[in-house]
Amino acid sequence: MALSVYPEEPAASGWLVAPLGEAAEMLLDGAPVGRPTIVAVDGRSGAGKTTVAERLRGVLPAAGVVHIDDVAWYHSDSFFGWVDLLVTGIVEPVLRGARVRLRPPAWSLRGREGAIEVSAHRRVLLIEGVGAGREELAHLVDATIWVQSDSDKARQRGIARDGGDQAAEDFWDRYAAAERPFLAHHRPWEHAALVIAGTPHLHHDPRTEILVAPGPIRPDIDVPHT
Repeated sequence: MALSVYPEEPAASGWLVAPLGEAAEMLLDGAPVGRPTIVAVDGRSGAGKTTVAERLRGVLPAAGVVHIDDVAWYHSDSFFGWVDLLVTGIVEPVLRGARVRLRPPAWSLRGREGAIEVSAHRRVLLIEGVGAGREELAHLVDATIWVQSDSDKARQRGIARDGGDQAAEDFWDRYAAAERPFLAHHRPWEHAALVIAGTPHLHHDPRTEILVAPGPIRPDIDVPHT
């Protein structure tokens, strides 16, 4: 059974079950020498990006994960107004080999404890979240993963994750109204090195295997940006 995707996003083809370690190795093919490898894990809300990033962290050497939701938390009136904070507060220090301990301004203003932390000398940094593969980050990212998901399953998963009530459903609809045109503009699937199924549709062992398709995904006829 194929995944049901939004019209602006072409469906991947050539899906196969691969060992998790093999998929991770694909990301390190041609990795830079002398600095960490930056991997963007992008996909729609509810697609399964966090799960994919955590599974890859388990098999990649000296890898760390940063969740865009933590960077974006109350940072801007826009859902996607966090790019400067991510670059200056996290990506650029990581590329210098520095330790990161970032408390975004909204964390202090709203009394959120802790910080976003990345240990020094990480060999791989996975940046996970909607917009990780956006145009403004392209010069800093070495490989992009597009986590493709069934749109209905992702919606059900996301609403359940956020509480499963009417407020969660209303928030989902507001976010989707901003997410769809944002992703349609940036089209991260068109420069993805690897596509991973966030809502897998082929039988596999989730402990050791992952469902992948070759990237990038481009339509035979360009779909107009919306």
